[in-house]
Amino acid sequence: MSYPHPISMMTTNHTSVGTKDKFVHAMRREIYEQPQAIAKTVERHLKDDIIFPGELQAIESALLTFEKLIIAASGSSRHAGLAGEIMIEDLSGVAVDVEYASEYCYRSTHAAIDPIVIVITQSGETADTIAAQREALTRGVKTIGISNVDGTTIVREASAALITGAGRELSVPATKSFTTQLTVLYLMALFLARKRGRMTSEVTRSYLQRLMKLPHSIEKQLPAWDKQAEEYAEKHFQSEKFLYLGRGVHYAIAREGALKLKEISYAHAEGYPVGELKHGPNALVDENLPVVVLATCDRNDPDSVLRYRRTLEVMKEVKSRRGLLVTVATEGDEQVREIADQVFFVPPAPELLLPIIEVIPLQLFAYHVAVLKGYDVDHPRNLVKAVVVE
Repeated sequence: MSYPHPISMMTTNHTSVGTKDKFVHAMRREIYEQPQAIAKTVERHLKDDIIFPGELQAIESALLTFEKLIIAASGSSRHAGLAGEIMIEDLSGVAVDVEYASEYCYRSTHAAIDPIVIVITQSGETADTIAAQREALTRGVKTIGISNVDGTTIVREASAALITGAGRELSVPATKSFTTQLTVLYLMALFLARKRGRMTSEVTRSYLQRLMKLPHSIEKQLPAWDKQAEEYAEKHFQSEKFLYLGRGVHYAIAREGALKLKEISYAHAEGYPVGELKHGPNALVDENLPVVVLATCDRNDPDSVLRYRRTLEVMKEVKSRRGLLVTVATEGDEQVREIADQVFFVPPAPELLLPIIEVIPLQLFAYHVAVLKGYDVDHPRNLVKAVVVE
């Protein structure tokens, strides 16, 4: 069966969406490069019906015997790992733990399990992640390195490596590296599901078809999200604290959205599971607090619908306490529109693909908040692109 070519479906002239000076910052340019980067990632790792053709051959024997995946990463890469954990567990049934790379070396050895360790780093040179991989290799564990850049330390030392289609990022905040890491992890979930007999070839193809349509859907929506993000930022850029909420796989995106805002606008932002609001953070909710909620829904997934309904209940409670609601919802959702103050609408997608789409409006929101504050979004204070010392 042939797949739609993910790049041929798209326009490739990014400046066509605006004027020549549209990309005054590398961060904004790299946000707009995400459809192409995601498409290149899929194209790189999918040949006909084969996911990762030959790329994991070096650890083939370990793939037949391992009992657990451990993901070690830091910052945005760890948030990708948190989303990947749910993708992999839900689709393949493989147990996954996500560790902070900086903590992995100090944890106990892998008692009673035979794991594979996945290390994720956009630069391939993150010191904590290199140390985690070296510790795993010392313990006799096979590793898979996920990075934007080939030939880096992580890639050279990994048992096997998977390179995204993002290329090098110039801006310190991760954008296209994050969405392409999510793409690789989604492919990993499908790969393991197929390998372990949890998914037929026909079902795998249907999942891949939906994945390959994402870049075109994102590209069409980017200008509208960008305009909305600027409008919403004008309403909230003077706020000094934000809450981001998400359930299930969307919790990872709440964490990532909060990190983006924190990194470049210097406002205090925290990401929480929606259901945790009542366990402490609710004390912060008042008329001065923007609460950013991931309220997307896959109507074909009963679990997604249940999570969505419970999220609506929490949104109503936030409004009853005069909180300001900024939401990301699925196109056509009138219930969210009635409750929220501002809404980013994203195209319908399967539950486990929604994170790749819904994070992009949050990247743009953070970008515009920081620009309105007059900050250098590409080089936020005290931060560097690759943390090369522990």
